[in-house]
Amino acid sequence: MEALGLTWAGDTPRLWTSEALARRGLVTSVSSPAGTAAVVGWAGSFHDREAGARRLLDDFGRPGAAPPLPNGDYAAVLVCRDRVLLMRDEQARMPLFLRESGGRVSAAGTSARRLGGGAEPELRYFCRYLTGNMAQQHSPLTPFAGVRRVLGGEVVELSLTGQPRGRASRVPRADDPSGPLADGHLPGGAARELRRALEHAVGRRLGTTTACHVSGGTDSTSVALLAARLLAAGQGHGEGLVLLAGRFGTGELAGDQPYLDEAVEELRRLAPGARTLVVDADDVADFDDFPHHAGDADEPCAHAFRAPFWSRLHAAAAAQGCDVLLTGCGADPIADANPFHLHGLARRGQLRQLTKQARAWAGGSERGLRGVVSDCVVRPAAPLAAERITALVRRRGTVLGGLGAFTRPRWLRPGFARAHGYREAGVAESRFVFGRDPERSLYDAANYLAAPDPLSWDHARRNGFFLTHPFLDPEVVATMRRLPAGAAFRPGLPKAVLREAVADLLPPRIHDRAPKIPFNEVYARGLRTHGEELIDLCRSARHPLVAEMFDVGTLCRAVREAQLGLGDACSWDRVNSSLALVAWLEHLDRHQGGQDGRAGRH
Repeated sequence: MEALGLTWAGDTPRLWTSEALARRGLVTSVSSPAGTAAVVGWAGSFHDREAGARRLLDDFGRPGAAPPLPNGDYAAVLVCRDRVLLMRDEQARMPLFLRESGGRVSAAGTSARRLGGGAEPELRYFCRYLTGNMAQQHSPLTPFAGVRRVLGGEVVELSLTGQPRGRASRVPRADDPSGPLADGHLPGGAARELRRALEHAVGRRLGTTTACHVSGGTDSTSVALLAARLLAAGQGHGEGLVLLAGRFGTGELAGDQPYLDEAVEELRRLAPGARTLVVDADDVADFDDFPHHAGDADEPCAHAFRAPFWSRLHAAAAAQGCDVLLTGCGADPIADANPFHLHGLARRGQLRQLTKQARAWAGGSERGLRGVVSDCVVRPAAPLAAERITALVRRRGTVLGGLGAFTRPRWLRPGFARAHGYREAGVAESRFVFGRDPERSLYDAANYLAAPDPLSWDHARRNGFFLTHPFLDPEVVATMRRLPAGAAFRPGLPKAVLREAVADLLPPRIHDRAPKIPFNEVYARGLRTHGEELIDLCRSARHPLVAEMFDVGTLCRAVREAQLGLGDACSWDRVNSSLALVAWLEHLDRHQGGQDGRAGRH
């Protein structure tokens, strides 16, 4: 989607925005004596997008200024009197790319495909993409040579003629806290801190007509209840609230219905004017219309298989005129106890404490002591070695057995992987996910793994809104990161601090609910329905890179194993990513005419 673009007419920068997206509030343009700014999304507050864009321009427009980045979900281009700035907030929901040639930046924009039209493919990108779920989103590489991604939290400075002057990565935010929470150790202190941060996060995201996804789980219900309470307090009776839910009348997911009904009842009590929009989803399956959802994306999207469900819900919200949609995405990794605290105990040599807490974790889960130690201590310390050992033990003649998140899947050709840096990409991705301090890396990785933002971006032009996720707000993440480990963990009670934080709002049945029903049945139905189509997609693929990268027969065998339920969620994600790449390359090949060899250039 082309929301904004920057080009040069000779030595003069030209900044443009999409009029259609500007009319819908997705892009904001402002000017002042300091220059001109175009902002996709929002900086500071969703409701005050124009004011946030002006503050951004005023703060960065001063000669030599390097202020902290504000909170928000945005990508911005600022053409100032003495320089050009490209920037994204640290959560990187909105994409931004630049094209370099001859030692200068020749263009920038929100569409890598537009900037890279006719360029050679960047083969290292495909190796990085295949190392993990959404791994490419935090790498500068794009599918096109000469086009690179502006990373989250990065500010790229250019001269007015496009000469690079420097990059500042992960610029601290003005509200970036440090140190332990003041009352985190006190009874109820952790819950109060999280409640305050969540209220701020939800409040920043409220629009004129706010949709909240409600599933009947603790996470989405908590966000919706906070939104209802804030809207009712500030805008009459919450007439600007739409409660959006998908309903499954049959199968395992029908078990969510009593919880959903209770959540909606409580929400309607808080905000009587809220509109309830329940969308029947019994006929939705993963992989519906997969070539369209995966092929139309600006770059390959590992979440494309789940697009049919999200698309149906988003279309219903769009029909109600919603301008923002809040989700509960991110609560699982962010609002729960950090399991890698155990790794920190091992790293510091606190073995007695490690043994005690590992037993408590095992008692509150189904993994057992050995599984807890393996997942939370051994794997973060040596992720690639742990995956290789697991593969040797569990493969048993299958393609998916024991396949982990980083090691090379058997359908990726070894020659391609060696030639284009798959091993190095796998090491880089494992370090990003676990890092030197896995307790901190958990939160950094969750930002990219926990939400379907590329799907939101690809459908924003049609729907007129972006998804936004209060649990992934920097203030919420910082609050949970600073909590003492003991304050967040209670054996057998997931997300204990969150439950306490919203105990006065959550209906009792949802407050005490066990983990939610997963979408496994929707995935299995999708593979049963579309498995042969997916295999045909791989076998009939004409783009030369498909055969160069993949042993198609082995990839098809992996699809059949997934149909039979072999493997696990991690190995299925690897299959999903590869299928999405095949569909994307096929669409790219048709779109560009399939000319000039691998690049498919005009």
